[in-house]
Amino acid sequence: MDQDTGILPSVDLAAEAGRSGFYQRAGAQHLAPLWRVLHGLVTDEPVTRCVPAHWRYAQVRPHLMEACRLISTEEAERRVLVLENPGLPGASRITQSLFAGLQVILPGEVAPAHRHAASALRFIVEGRDAYTAVAGEKTRMQPGDFVITPSMTWHDHGNEGSAPMVWLDGLDMHIVNLLGASFREGHPGRVQAIERPEGAAMAEAGCNLLPVDQVYGSPTSPIFNYPYERTREALHRLSRFRAVNAWHGHKMRYVNPVTGGWAMPTMATWMQLLPRGFEGRPCRATDGTVFVVVEGRGTSLVGGERFDWAPHDIFVVPSWVPVQHSAQDDAVLFSYSDRAVQEKLGLLREEML
Repeated sequence: MDQDTGILPSVDLAAEAGRSGFYQRAGAQHLAPLWRVLHGLVTDEPVTRCVPAHWRYAQVRPHLMEACRLISTEEAERRVLVLENPGLPGASRITQSLFAGLQVILPGEVAPAHRHAASALRFIVEGRDAYTAVAGEKTRMQPGDFVITPSMTWHDHGNEGSAPMVWLDGLDMHIVNLLGASFREGHPGRVQAIERPEGAAMAEAGCNLLPVDQVYGSPTSPIFNYPYERTREALHRLSRFRAVNAWHGHKMRYVNPVTGGWAMPTMATWMQLLPRGFEGRPCRATDGTVFVVVEGRGTSLVGGERFDWAPHDIFVVPSWVPVQHSAQDDAVLFSYSDRAVQEKLGLLREEML
């Protein structure tokens, strides 16, 4: 490729000067020459404008609290500060395909009910005694819980506690928008009617058993709250008998108990335990990944950048950028990416370096 013109080396530059009239006539019919842009459309390796980035929660939290003083949930509908990838300013993207934002809700507040085609996950960062209601069922949210809002399901949030509640919102809205499939609808009431007792979804599908007369047609897990208490215990039990993975420590994926596949059809989600003193090997994959620190302190080298992280910090690893984790203490990381989509399309590549 010619670095000045951006044209492939096989194209005769002298001849190009005589083609301008052709390009203008073709352009008038909304036609464009592929040979002038092919190098940028079909690249030798993944190319993304996303860059490694690290949000320190101690620095972010004051802005969240200030937002609470400046705007109400009624006015904002969702009081969220978007985590914008520095390589994609103004695009509301943390990776090329995914959204991330920190939502805060104060005691007594309600975020009104709505629904949309984009699927959403909530990963609880701080606070207690707040709830989310999904498709007619409430669930209480605690730090470390992974909560799912499936596509086109009514959902609202409320804080019945005495302190602010903060969680990470992760959405596949950019995948939905790429496909031109976005819909959104506001609920006629401020909140939806609660039609199922709290814990119903977990009782039906969370104990390695399923009701014989229940038909599950959705690709999303029927469990919409995976409590951290259970997840942490699973990681602990795994670490007692299974050798540590040289790249990931003890890493487990959230699954749909009906299908055994990912808990969400578009976003893959994991939780991993890095034992104290763990020094991981580098790896890279085509799915850009968002990490949230749940417990412990450590360091991640992302494409040559060093991120020293602490609880509640968030960092992002772009597509095909090497990452290497180490842990000072026993550390737990939650993560999500678009791997679920890439696997379905046969696009995923991964290297253990």
